[in-house]
Amino acid sequence: MKTSKLVIGILSIIMFVIVSMQSCAVGIGNALSESEEISGSAGFLLAICLLVAGIIGICVKNSTKKGPYVAGGFYIFGAIIAYCNIGTYSDLGVWAFISFAFGLVFIVPNFIHNRKQKQVNNNE
Repeated sequence: MKTSKLVIGILSIIMFVIVSMQSCAVGIGNALSESEEISGSAGFLLAICLLVAGIIGICVKNSTKKGPYVAGGFYIFGAIIAYCNIGTYSDLGVWAFISFAFGLVFIVPNFIHNRKQKQVNNNE
């Protein structure tokens, strides 16, 4: 699981660059067309969440304490923000789904591991 968390962290940092560039372009397009959409801004918030979660995920890849929950929380928070603000920026739904999946990869295995540790400690 350590390797997958490291790979996800690196992919998140790469995705930050892609999503932020797309979001800036969409934001400029929204401003020039004078629309009331904020999908470009939501995309940039998702990009920031991907960057923060990726850095945290790389730093806590060996941890089973609260670090993976924090990284997963940033992934899921960014996904929720993005899902709520999909407009003309339809790629935002794809990036939000990937972010949500990354969040689950950090939270679910950590939750299962901690639960097993509690059962082992209770049996002793």
